[in-house]
Amino acid sequence: MLSLFLLFTLVPLLELWLLFQLSGLYGFWTTITLVLLTGLAGAALARWQGWMAMSRIQNELRQGMMPTQALGDGVLILVAGVLLITPGVITDVVGLALLIPPVRTGVRKGVQLWIAKNVRLQTHSVWQESTRTNSPNVVEGSVVDDQVIKPNQDGPPEANQPGRW
Repeated sequence: MLSLFLLFTLVPLLELWLLFQLSGLYGFWTTITLVLLTGLAGAALARWQGWMAMSRIQNELRQGMMPTQALGDGVLILVAGVLLITPGVITDVVGLALLIPPVRTGVRKGVQLWIAKNVRLQTHSVWQESTRTNSPNVVEGSVVDDQVIKPNQDGPPEANQPGRW
């Protein structure tokens, strides 16, 4: 809880401080233009890489494989896109870094290690057996040509006529 509080308070304050510093150094409009251009270029790059990740996911699914790496890349590309449309220099740098495949691979492996260490998965299965052998919902018989054939005790099974059960 404390880490989220610090993330949502310190990062925006640091972003504002950095924008003021860049604005004093290069001018207000240059700084605003830089932030807007990195956001636009990064969003376009994130969109392109997102389509590539989606294509990889579909190809791996067609081959019968579980697309775990492609899904992880897709999530990180989505995070990069969100960071890039957030105004600020730090978020733009982190977002652009996530769009570089070797950086993204390292982050994905780090997240996998963190999940393996800190997340426990427990499953429970519930199995309920019926105590009655002949449930009222069970009909014994065979289906032949869309007709239900009831077994006859005395002889061969006879077909049900429409309207007759």
